[in-house]
Amino acid sequence: MHYLTVPGYTGSGPDHWQTHLENTYAGFSRVVQDDWATVDRDRWVARLDETVRGIDGEVFLIGHSCGSVTVAQWAATCWDSRVVGALLVAPADVEAADTLPVIRPQAPLPTGRLPLKTHLVVSDNDPFLQLERGLGLAETWGSSVEIIPGGGHLATRDGYGPWSHGAALIEHHSGHVLESTDSAQGRAPLV
Repeated sequence: MHYLTVPGYTGSGPDHWQTHLENTYAGFSRVVQDDWATVDRDRWVARLDETVRGIDGEVFLIGHSCGSVTVAQWAATCWDSRVVGALLVAPADVEAADTLPVIRPQAPLPTGRLPLKTHLVVSDNDPFLQLERGLGLAETWGSSVEIIPGGGHLATRDGYGPWSHGAALIEHHSGHVLESTDSAQGRAPLV
């Protein structure tokens, strides 16, 4: 099993939970966009597709914010059956009237059931996704859903650096036990 993290707008910095996963467990890599500061729906989906197709064997995707949106958009348009599932954490509502103008180009969100197993993690106080909207996306996409009270956007500034619950969710939804990597010690963060 290969685990592929999909960061959102501005990427995931050295203290982000996605970076900690990459530096702690074997079999992880990251989708790297050419420009993390310019959200481009078509380019971001194409880069995810290119990255997935360059991996041999089964893949499990781990998205955050606009990265979760990229995963959903990819699944709705380009899905490869080797991708067995995805963890979608705090997908940004790129269609909301009050969304950041810089992420609006990622609209529209998929409007049908996704062809793979997905698990959405949302919070009840995310400034980029109203709880009701998150629950609606889970229903539309056919996703299981979990609400984290007071989790904010589930980002570094919200206290989500090392996130053992995230690792446990990946194990549960991928059906595989994550293995620590000895080389994680002293390795520079993947940013």
